[in-house]
Amino acid sequence: MKTRIAVLVSGGGTNLQALLDAEAAGSIPSGEIALVVSNNPGAYALERAKNAGVPAAVISKKECGSQAAFEARLQGILELDAIDMVILAGFMCILTENFTKKWPNRILNIHPSLIPAFCGEGFYGLHVHEAALARGVKVTGATVHFVNEIPDGGPILLQKAVEVLPGDTPETLQRRVMEQAEWILLPQAAQLVAKQIAESRRL
Repeated sequence: MKTRIAVLVSGGGTNLQALLDAEAAGSIPSGEIALVVSNNPGAYALERAKNAGVPAAVISKKECGSQAAFEARLQGILELDAIDMVILAGFMCILTENFTKKWPNRILNIHPSLIPAFCGEGFYGLHVHEAALARGVKVTGATVHFVNEIPDGGPILLQKAVEVLPGDTPETLQRRVMEQAEWILLPQAAQLVAKQIAESRRL
């Protein structure tokens, strides 16, 4: 029985697409992407889910009225769909300990730097690459880590380095980190954890 994966998204969904492509190519044999959830009804990631035939749900934090209500609704949807693990793929909501403690070592996040560099509150999207270039680092990369209540603070699962090139802009660096690290690491991590969950079920 495959591990059922929910992918949480807020924007364009390029990392979701990498996961969908990897699943289609047979690179996540222990898992299946069973659900996509977005906090943004206008996210293009929802179109990607639709194109792949994956069920999707939208949960608006504004409509829920509070973080607690938002997380309760999210938990309810995940339980209803019998989800085993969660992947945050550009999900722009910080999840509290009240939620993350229900999913120990079952929530993954991809961060576009080599943690502990350029991570934590305020470091997301282009901000990470702007900070890396401002600091003058010669190597950056991406990290997949387990999620806890501390932003980017959970145990590291996988990392991959990417060279910073002369003349890089935040946009060119972001693209290279995606292509050379994020889109490679995330499916690998998904398979790793999905396999562990599937095996633990058999014990």
